[in-house]
Amino acid sequence: MGQKKKKTISVQKMAGDLSSFAIDRTDLKELLAIIPVDVNLNMTTIEYELQLLKILSVGWALSFFMPQTDRNRSLLTQIFWENIREISNNISTLTQTTTGKSLDYFEILKERLNTYLNALQKNPETSQNPAVIIGPVFASACYSENNPTAILFGTKMFTLTIGAVKEYLNAVKIDDIKLN
Repeated sequence: MGQKKKKTISVQKMAGDLSSFAIDRTDLKELLAIIPVDVNLNMTTIEYELQLLKILSVGWALSFFMPQTDRNRSLLTQIFWENIREISNNISTLTQTTTGKSLDYFEILKERLNTYLNALQKNPETSQNPAVIIGPVFASACYSENNPTAILFGTKMFTLTIGAVKEYLNAVKIDDIKLN
């Protein structure tokens, strides 16, 4: 079997692609469309939390699937989070303009990240399969603790997102950084 040749792209292009994927709502809407109507869930909260989880999952996937020794990892991660911060600032500004309420979307992302990380740290035995923890924490963030549907959809968003990032990372190669 022949090995597919990886497409070579810049670290900036990769970070941009991953940022765009993180905020893309296509798969989120597909997930929402299959949630049964008769479940007792606040769909606005589910949608909001799924978007947060997707963004965080892309960031996790970079840490999880890129080798620690990859010299592009740090720069890629930095640019990715800078892009997310800029997008978050735009969301915050738009929210302020349309509702009159102050909101720091990036701060919300950081808070949610800490919530997930704290749960993972309390359960180190799940380090090889964090989805076991992510689903229940997602459900709790949706005020639907122990709701099997909420747990399932949080787990599904996490696993689909990290799987997509892994597939992307396997399909591309970052142009070598030229060190002077």
